[in-house]
Amino acid sequence: MPLVTLSYLLKRAQKGKYAVPAFNINNMEILQGIVYAAEKEKSPIIIGVSEGAIKYAGLDYLKAMVDVAAKSKVKMALHLDHGKDIELIKKCIDAGFTSIMIDASFHDFKKNTEITKKVAAICHKKGISVEAELGKLQGVEDNVHVEKGIFTDPDEASLFVKKTGIDALAVAIGTSHGAYKFKGESNLRFDILRKIREKVNVPLVLHGSSQIPIELVRQANTCGAKIKGAKGVPNNDVKKAIKLGICKINIDSDLRLAFIAGMRQALCNDPDCIDPRKILGSGRSAIEKIASEKMRFFGCKNKN
Repeated sequence: MPLVTLSYLLKRAQKGKYAVPAFNINNMEILQGIVYAAEKEKSPIIIGVSEGAIKYAGLDYLKAMVDVAAKSKVKMALHLDHGKDIELIKKCIDAGFTSIMIDASFHDFKKNTEITKKVAAICHKKGISVEAELGKLQGVEDNVHVEKGIFTDPDEASLFVKKTGIDALAVAIGTSHGAYKFKGESNLRFDILRKIREKVNVPLVLHGSSQIPIELVRQANTCGAKIKGAKGVPNNDVKKAIKLGICKINIDSDLRLAFIAGMRQALCNDPDCIDPRKILGSGRSAIEKIASEKMRFFGCKNKN
């Protein structure tokens, strides 16, 4: 099945009141686990590729793998996550990505608007969807490093969408990147999300929303990892965000944790193993399991 645009998937999600998971990939096994889960759950998916993943695996390799994955019956979009390098964005457009996130949120409102509008114009000429971010999510992940988050202003959000013509808006309501999201309890600003939804018509996106399941942390630590203090977004908060209009939820840290826990478990079970297929295959199975859980939880099961 040909790749579809982000806009196509999110408009359906907005109408159906569910969210589509955006899973970041770095290698073949992660991609396979996600696609196997989507086939099983009959769920649409968004395959996210970060600038860090491109640096690691290569743009051509990643695109070729997704082209093979797209031969399945799963509706999927290929999305550049947190694109900041304009030249790299252009390369992704030429490579056949169907969705681009331009992240100029580290600039002030005026500069963010100017950059986002230019990228949106380039993408829309090619029929490519555009996501942008307003506000700043705290945390560290790949090339995203933000020490202090800034909540999205609902009035600015309305003006930003009108001026830029973007297809989806990533909002900052208190989630954060990485596996260490909160020192205390989660305190997401649902009041802000409610106001943004009232003022903005385009689909809304939530980054930094991995759950960081405690059972995966324990599994990894039992097998030699030293993950301390990791804390994610509670499922109840994610469910509430979907009810309030979130249509796309980015998942990266949960995939990393599952993949590492799966591989560590394989090595614990068979410390003499030197077959990378057995080690990476265990990581792939862990990816498939957690991806399936996300699809069911987000309400996109049987929505393909």
